[in-house]
Amino acid sequence: MKKMPKFKIEIERKPMPEQKQKNQNQPKKPKRSPLSWLYYVIMIGLFVFLFFPIGGENGADKDLSYTKFTAYIDNNAVASLTVYDDNTAKAKIRPEKYALVFGNQEAGEKAKGELKALIPSVEEFAKYIDLVNVERKEQGLAAIDVSYAKSKDYWYLILVNILPIVLIVLFFVWMSRGMANAAGGGPGGIFNVGKAKAEVFDKDKKNKVTFKDVAGLAGAKQEVEEIVSFLKNPTKYTNLGGKIPKGVLLVGPPGTGKTLLAKAVAGEANVPFFSMSGSDFVEMFVGVGASRVRDLFRQAKEKAPAIIFIDEIDAVGRARGRNNMVGGGNDERESTLNQLLTEMDGFGSNSGVIILAATNRADVLDAALLRAGRFDRQIHVELPDLQERKEIFGVHIAGIKIDKDLDINFLAKQTPGFSGADIANVCNEAALIAARNDHKSVNKQDFMDAVDRIIGGLERKNKIMTEEEKRSVAYHEAGHATISWLLRYGNPLVKVTIVPRGVALGAAWYLPEERQLTNKEHIMDNLCSLLGGRAAEEVFLQQTSTGALNDLERATKQAYAMVAYYGMSDKLKNLSYYDSTGRYDMGITKPYSEKTAEVIDSETSAIIAEQMARAKKILQENAEGHNKLAEMLIEKEVITSDDVEAILGPRPWASRTDEIIAANDALQAENEKVKETEKPKKKRAPRKKKEQEAPIAENTVSTSNSDSGLTSNSETI
Repeated sequence: MKKMPKFKIEIERKPMPEQKQKNQNQPKKPKRSPLSWLYYVIMIGLFVFLFFPIGGENGADKDLSYTKFTAYIDNNAVASLTVYDDNTAKAKIRPEKYALVFGNQEAGEKAKGELKALIPSVEEFAKYIDLVNVERKEQGLAAIDVSYAKSKDYWYLILVNILPIVLIVLFFVWMSRGMANAAGGGPGGIFNVGKAKAEVFDKDKKNKVTFKDVAGLAGAKQEVEEIVSFLKNPTKYTNLGGKIPKGVLLVGPPGTGKTLLAKAVAGEANVPFFSMSGSDFVEMFVGVGASRVRDLFRQAKEKAPAIIFIDEIDAVGRARGRNNMVGGGNDERESTLNQLLTEMDGFGSNSGVIILAATNRADVLDAALLRAGRFDRQIHVELPDLQERKEIFGVHIAGIKIDKDLDINFLAKQTPGFSGADIANVCNEAALIAARNDHKSVNKQDFMDAVDRIIGGLERKNKIMTEEEKRSVAYHEAGHATISWLLRYGNPLVKVTIVPRGVALGAAWYLPEERQLTNKEHIMDNLCSLLGGRAAEEVFLQQTSTGALNDLERATKQAYAMVAYYGMSDKLKNLSYYDSTGRYDMGITKPYSEKTAEVIDSETSAIIAEQMARAKKILQENAEGHNKLAEMLIEKEVITSDDVEAILGPRPWASRTDEIIAANDALQAENEKVKETEKPKKKRAPRKKKEQEAPIAENTVSTSNSDSGLTSNSETI
């Protein structure tokens, strides 16, 4: 393969002035908060009020004891007096007595100064002044002018004594709110950081999700409906001595509808429904998680009967003491888990409180959490099968203007492995593509383009490929298509393209067979199909490329699983080193010896070599058909299963998907016959309108949501 010439672009850079370079090399100062100046204002205000009080001796007044104050009055140094109701008195000094009172040096500076003193009481001081004025009158001196007034120091007392305390309190409240917001304390500040932040659903809530909105999931809905039925009619079960399960754990891949099922429970049950995420219990403060668990159960007990739903419970329910490198586990998370275990089945009574949880990592949960008495039931919410996908499509296309000729069975067949969430995304993408292409309705091709968009990514038609690169990708993809078509258990081909999509230069789409069990022959045919691209490169191009990276990765993992997990090798027959508990996820400890590891490696290599030789043999025997497919790919860039069938002939084996559809059609036809035979009986004994509508309500369709899909071989060269 020719290498593309590399072009080097050089840009002349002018040297910057030394000072400018110096400034640019210096780290930028972090921006301060716009309200940071308030810190300085508050601190300066506190310093002024505490250490520089207003009034007092910061002016010309002089505080004296009562004895010295009366001595100045007796010595005729006072011109006038002002008596206040707070038992204080001020005296104005005669000008000729300034030097006596303040001293010679201060007489000029404190010409306006006054004397201040505390008096025993206003009444006693008034009697004393009356006696002094009588004596002064006898001596021929002018009487001292006395006036009475209310205290002028109330504001001073407030400012000095109360305002600093208020400022300190406000300062700490402000700081606590900032810390609470930074730590996720939420409304109420740091003092409410231990409160549970559960969202409460009640019967008055609008836009509720019900079981009618959940398509598929027949088994899961039946078990969950039992809980709702118990809450609505508990005597039906208690009369027989039965008890409702204390906890129900929803387990399944992402997007399968676990949270949607919980929402339906909240909508159907006429009891308070508390919803929290597992991550809501995790905080930076020690003890907050346990406090929130206690508060959550306290609220639920107060409103019992009630349901508590914890989504993604693996955030707090991970097994204790697992994969701890140093010093044990996370004490905060473990204390939260311990509190959860205690609340679920401790000495305290939790009657009337049902725990509903969801996770997609049940393998990492603590064994104490999964035992009977805590989570009595585990409901597996798996990826939808063919019939369930049909029901889910029926729900999601209800709000879309679709083409009259659109077949929902075809859409369900084209999306194996898709979850409910993926199907919802497909319907939305199809509507967007139809609008982009100015279609009046969403047709079959729009849905197929949406599936291709989700699986392979967006087409990059502007990506320029050389003729040699295009030829290499075409022969590679034709190898996959040929072998998968000629092998019985190879996945049926949908489409092959050499138009770059996402990170891949070419891709092949297949419809994986929906099997409940997979045997050794199935895996071998799949391995051979995966290696078909690399085998075609070696047989027809006499060279290899990096485009087979994804194929080799998947093939190696499957071959390793055959040897180490499934016990399908000759040397390690019926032995499995798979650990479902997840103890060896870190790879620190292997459940086998080094000698066994060597055997596993050799057996894996032997399986890969065997299937590579098998793939080469098939391609050599069908070289003409393969080359025609490759040349058609180079010319048309996209080929479908019809093109492959025209060249290689029809497959002699029936698709398992077609068998499932035929079985479902036969079952529906039988059910229709049963309904027809029951019609005369209903006519003889007509029921009321409500009783006739009841069985119809039970058969209503519903929605689900889950994890993705179609098997694709993508290459990056």
